Amino acid sequence: MHITVSGLIVGSQGIVLHRHKRLGLWLQPGGHLDAGEQPLQAVLRETEEETGLLAVPRSADVVHVDVHGGGLGHVHLDLRFVLSASGQPRPAAGESQDVRWFSPSEAAGVAEAGLSGALRLPGLFPS
Repeated sequence: MHITVSGLIVGSQGIVLHRHKRLGLWLQPGGHLDAGEQPLQAVLRETEEETGLLAVPRSADVVHVDVHGGGLGHVHLDLRFVLSASGQPRPAAGESQDVRWFSPSEAAGVAEAGLSGALRLPGLFPS
């Protein structure tokens, strides 16, 4: 079991997703915690690396948990946080450059099963 984190980055433009380089799926940014790193620190780091956005947590609370296969015989327990951001995504070199804002309906149309549940969280999108 590996603990991972991911960020549901929302703003007036909708939600930011990136096309995962290995999986080819549109997902929220996230990844494994570094040694000694707290989950909230990790999600902010992963968000900046994968999107170039400086996001702000809406709260320090985990809002959704997803359990899924991580490949190579292990399982991911993904802790999801809601983050706020604005601006144009500019991911770091070496990260997927296919990153953009999606409207809630567009995101629902491309989301895989684990993300679909998170997209239905009450109050996720600003009104």
